Amino acid sequence: MASTNDVVIKIGTVNGTGSASANGLLRKAIFRMGVPVVGKNYFPSNIQGLPTWYEIRVTGDGYSCRSDRVDIMVAMNAQTYARDLAEVEPGGCLIYDSTWPRSSLLNRDDITIIGIPLSRMCNEHFDGARARILMKNIAYVGAIAALLDVDLEIIKNLLEETFSTKQHLIASNMEAIHLGYNYASQNFPCPLPARVEKMDATKGHIVIDGNTAAGLGCMYAGATVGAWYPITPSTSLMDAFRTFCSRYRVDPETGKRTYCIIQAEDELAAIGMVLGASWNGARSFTPTSGPGISLMSEFIGFAYYAEIPAVIFDVQRTGPSTGMPTRTQQCDLISCAYASHGDTKHVLLFPADPEECFYMSPQAFDLAERLQTPVMVLTDLDIGMNDWMIPELEWDESYVPDRGKVYSAEDLEGMEKFYRYLDVDGDGITYRTLPGVHPKGSYFTRGSGHTKLGAYTEDSAEYQEVIDRLLVKWETTRTMVPDAEIRYSKFNKAAILTLGSCDGACKEALDRLEKQKVGLNYCRVKAFPFTAAVREFIDQHEVVYVVEQNRDAQLRTLLINDIEADQKKLVPVLHYDGMPINAGSVVRGVLEEISKGRAA
Repeated sequence: MASTNDVVIKIGTVNGTGSASANGLLRKAIFRMGVPVVGKNYFPSNIQGLPTWYEIRVTGDGYSCRSDRVDIMVAMNAQTYARDLAEVEPGGCLIYDSTWPRSSLLNRDDITIIGIPLSRMCNEHFDGARARILMKNIAYVGAIAALLDVDLEIIKNLLEETFSTKQHLIASNMEAIHLGYNYASQNFPCPLPARVEKMDATKGHIVIDGNTAAGLGCMYAGATVGAWYPITPSTSLMDAFRTFCSRYRVDPETGKRTYCIIQAEDELAAIGMVLGASWNGARSFTPTSGPGISLMSEFIGFAYYAEIPAVIFDVQRTGPSTGMPTRTQQCDLISCAYASHGDTKHVLLFPADPEECFYMSPQAFDLAERLQTPVMVLTDLDIGMNDWMIPELEWDESYVPDRGKVYSAEDLEGMEKFYRYLDVDGDGITYRTLPGVHPKGSYFTRGSGHTKLGAYTEDSAEYQEVIDRLLVKWETTRTMVPDAEIRYSKFNKAAILTLGSCDGACKEALDRLEKQKVGLNYCRVKAFPFTAAVREFIDQHEVVYVVEQNRDAQLRTLLINDIEADQKKLVPVLHYDGMPINAGSVVRGVLEEISKGRAA
């Protein structure tokens, strides 16, 4: 396990015991040392009592995905002790609370077992059951700091920042840190062969989760209305938006809020409120997850045919209903792409990390208004709720929201008559008006049963004319959505194609495969519909490994349906166990296909 700035720490605790603050403290301290670090939280869907894990990957190389190994396991939950022990990489170590006897049946000869009497020490030094539980978590942070050579002064500074108004908490937390630190230092060789050493690789970077970044992006995009029904894992997106708006969206003179946030009675009501606000000219949005998309589908279809802009954030999770709501997947691609009954196709954006959540939020609002249609931003629980290290966010102060084809009062005054659904430019996108601007701009907002002039119809030819025009708009959309990220070498016959949060795992997998003399090109799609560059990329390769996080290869299906990609070329490499994808699963999937005779 000898290494510098390349170690994976996994901490197994019980949900509801306050371990999140302790784990965050350790991750932040490593980040402050200038070392790239990744934090992944694996938590149950109940309030408390079930097992939970937090994984900290120290990665001097700056990889952003979950690792496929565990070097140090902190086993604080007796119920999962055997499982936690089995996860440790040979040569690694397991830290446990030695206050109570440990069964000799759970030993492993190929790892180091480190027992620290955390509970006994905290019981001796702190009063109150709750305080003792909390300080036990802080004590194991101190022990890990000694074992990995984490700077104690940085930990102290973080505690001072956190409890700046509560000096007694700084003192008690530092006491717990020293309890763990001193015991480890006095009883075990410190630091371990795997250690953390200061770098300068985090300068100009921040640590943030995708929901917070998206909420910030919505505010910068000019969104003023948000409606939602709470659902894991998307709730914190609206929480973040509300926090930012309460600080920056208040009139300094009157003190009145210049935004509206509504918690609806369900997701169906939420999307209805969003469409009403958007129809009136406000930039509005709703965050949800897969079950919410199901409930919103009829309204989403109505918005498609009535051509009302709206932005929907789908933070994907595993399965419907209760399912595994605190696990991650990319399983809503098809349900979002074709949401609602009837012939619908919806614009999807696929950010890869919180940085793109921020920058794609304004893009989503601009596209929704330019195209006059719902635009869905598909993230997932891994992006939305986990901590990512990204470059500091920057905003272009010259940004002006693109409202698309909207007639002003002056435009309407000079017109003989306004027809809402008449394509005058040939790009499939019609002109719209906002309520109250001018009497000539009034029209009936209709679903699928209207003519190109906006009148009600059940005539087959008139209906078909309208939906054929929507296909023209769909082709125009290809030229407006973000293009794919492509890395290409003419010497490689095979490639990896992926989307969203698979990006980090795929790029690390490319590095690993390169060391095994397997050279692959790379394409990460950022939007649906797919651009011409994606079609060309597939055409230029003999084999394209499509990496995604669902069972049924939904991205592959969209590629075949949307751009008629050669399905024989598209080989699925799938990961769908609910845990964030790692590079090892991609490498294994590609090598397995190569062993069957696929190109490499």
